[in-house]
Formats: sequence, structure tokens, C-alpha cells
Amino acid sequence: MIIAVDGPAASGKGTIARALGRHFGLPHLDTGLLYRAVAASLLREEADPESETDALAGCGFDDYLLDDPWLKTDEVGRIASIVSAHPLVRKALLLRQKKFAQQPGGAVLDGRDIGTVIAPDAEVKLFVKATPMIRAQRRHLELRKLGVFASLDKVLADIRARDERDSKRADAPMKPAPDAAILDTSFLSIDAAVQRAIAIVNDRMRPPETPEPPETL
Repeated sequence: MIIAVDGPAASGKGTIARALGRHFGLPHLDTGLLYRAVAASLLREEADPESETDALAGCGFDDYLLDDPWLKTDEVGRIASIVSAHPLVRKALLLRQKKFAQQPGGAVLDGRDIGTVIAPDAEVKLFVKATPMIRAQRRHLELRKLGVFASLDKVLADIRARDERDSKRADAPMKPAPDAAILDTSFLSIDAAVQRAIAIVNDRMRPPETPEPPETL
């Protein structure tokens, strides 16, 4: 079973995807970390994220970089949104994501284009969303816990800018798959959002009921 979880930054998709992986016993991949690793590589090399050539060179990162807490910062996230718009970068990381999705037994992947590009045949597709202000407040709190202090206004501006780039990029723009279930987490607790997601998966995986034959007289 492949579960595709898409949505904008700070919508809760990562938390939900990890919980789904634990609940259904499936491996989980946060595909956004791949683009953040590319971004981190560019920042370390002081390369230009607007240059597709520079961004493509950053795709050769080592796996250990995916565990670096620095990848979670807004600085890296902003650059990740820029490099993810490059078609050659997306192509370079595509095979890695598809291979993870197609492993025996299935997997849970979250990102921006899982249900539309990476795993269009996924048995279950979720698109997780929340209002920009709610997402900014969540991200602001997360950053404070990491010891990174930025104004809420700046975080909100970054959220809106990333939404603009992700939804309007020419290659694999962020949008719900036609058959995705929409889950709005704006006013849901973490537990409530996770339980709702589990219910959606269970409902999507439930075999269709066989209609009873008509009674004969």
C-alpha cells in the first residue's frame, strides 16, 4: 500500500505522514528533506540557488545530511523552495523517490507532488492544508523551539512566498491530485488530524460492498 501525503509547508502533512507510517507499519520518507539537503549543500558552497547548474550539482549530497537539524530551519527551507522549481533537480531526485515508494509492502511519502508525479497510482492520496496564518504560527513556534527567532510577520511572508513558488512553478506544481482526499487541519489538534487521516486511509482501503441480489418471488 502506497500512501501519498501532499500539502504546503507547515500544514501538518509531515506529522500526519509519520503517524500513518507508524500506524500501518510502513516506512516513511519526507521528500522535502531531499530538496532541503540540496539547499543546504548550496548554502555551504555559497552557490547560487537560482542557477539550475549549481542546484543540480547540489543533488550529489551524502545521505547523512538528511539527519542534520539545520535542514529544518527557515533559511534552508526558503532555498529549498527555489531549487525545487528547477526541472533538472526534480528529475535528479525523482528516481530516488520512486524507488522508495515502490519497495515491497509499500510506503508513506509526503511532499508537494507525491500523488500527482511521484506515485500517481498510490492507493491512498491525501492533500493536507491549513490557512497561511495558522501555518505561520505553527512554524514560528517550531523555530522558537529550535532556538531560531524570527518575527511572525516574516515567517508568514516566507510561507506565502513559498506557496506562490510551489503552486506556480512550471514543473510539477503543488496541487491536489484529482482523487485526493482533502484534510484541512486549521482547527484540528494533532491527535484529531491524525485520527481523521487514519479514518480516510481505512475508508479508501475498504473493499466496495457487493450489492445484495434482488429477492426472487
